[in-house]
Amino acid sequence: MTTPWGEPALTRFPEDPRDRLRAWDASDEYLLRHLAEREVPLSGTVVVVGDRWGALVTALAAHQPVQITDSHLAQEATRANLARNGVTPGSVRLLTTQDPPPGRIDVLLVRVPKSLALLEDQLLRLTPSVHEGTVVVGTGMVKEIHTSTLALFERIIGPTRTSLAEKKARLVFSTPDPARERPASPWPLSYRLPDGIGVLSGREVVNHAGVFCADRLDIGTRFFLRHLPDGRGARQVVDLGCGNGVVGTAVALADPAAEVLFTDESFQAVASAEATYRANGVPGHAEFRVGDGLAGVPDASVDLVLNNPPFHSHQATTDATAWRMFTGAKRVLRPGGELWVVGNRHLGYHVKLRRLFGNSELVASDRKFVVLKAVKRQGR
Repeated sequence: MTTPWGEPALTRFPEDPRDRLRAWDASDEYLLRHLAEREVPLSGTVVVVGDRWGALVTALAAHQPVQITDSHLAQEATRANLARNGVTPGSVRLLTTQDPPPGRIDVLLVRVPKSLALLEDQLLRLTPSVHEGTVVVGTGMVKEIHTSTLALFERIIGPTRTSLAEKKARLVFSTPDPARERPASPWPLSYRLPDGIGVLSGREVVNHAGVFCADRLDIGTRFFLRHLPDGRGARQVVDLGCGNGVVGTAVALADPAAEVLFTDESFQAVASAEATYRANGVPGHAEFRVGDGLAGVPDASVDLVLNNPPFHSHQATTDATAWRMFTGAKRVLRPGGELWVVGNRHLGYHVKLRRLFGNSELVASDRKFVVLKAVKRQGR
């Protein structure tokens, strides 16, 4: 990536030589160019929110920025990119969306997220640390910045305007107004689940901002909940890509003897899963882990993996995440262990499961979704 401060070498995480997607885009370049051309003073505490693969903090490492991210993968990419470019360890402070923000922010740089709710939550959390002289600049691709995005900056930070578009990217400029009365945060959000979804019918679910379908039960998960395995005898269960944790919580409620691992790469998701689990007073044992899929889970140690894999990586449509989840599941399952997957019919997950496991069984289907089961066989 070419920047006013050099050309750092950057990759996504985990590294894949076949992956042609870059670890930055035109909006990162636009923001960095603006900071240099306008000679924005990068002194005091510089905070970068939503830096997707560490491109911004790597370029600005000399100014000792603070990165705040919801993504474990983005945080790992940042660590790798800082090391790759010879940045002294500790020069960049890495925080998650669940950590307390710095007490004072002098420069706030915001990579606009896909989720408007996550943007709202972060601006509300950070605003108490912003002062009248804080420089606030957002950045994103034109298709990511909407009228509602600008309205949110305006409502929470202060007067807001946008730049002209360059290479389909745009900047957002907000002037902090300390006298502005700011709304109370609606996050985390709780609601009761609908009837007709099995053991979780009428139960409470808790969602932190940015979790998929935070204000309602998405139709894919609803379908999955109606067709989960009974779980009896599956003592070690993983809710892989757990989101708000309703799938793993349903298994734990149905079988208190099951030990459930909730794992996701989103800090917001794992916090939601734990809150959902606790809110329902589930007996038994559970673990909540932010990480890269099933990394750290021992081989052949799990009886059942439940998975609703994403098929987007930011704006890109890709099956790379699903494939990594499936291969990880095969590694951690015991012989006879099962992977249950829900997905859109058109994604063709049955082909991948047959290639990997040597089998794939259709458990349930409707016009939009399928639930598939693959069994780990001895010797495969």
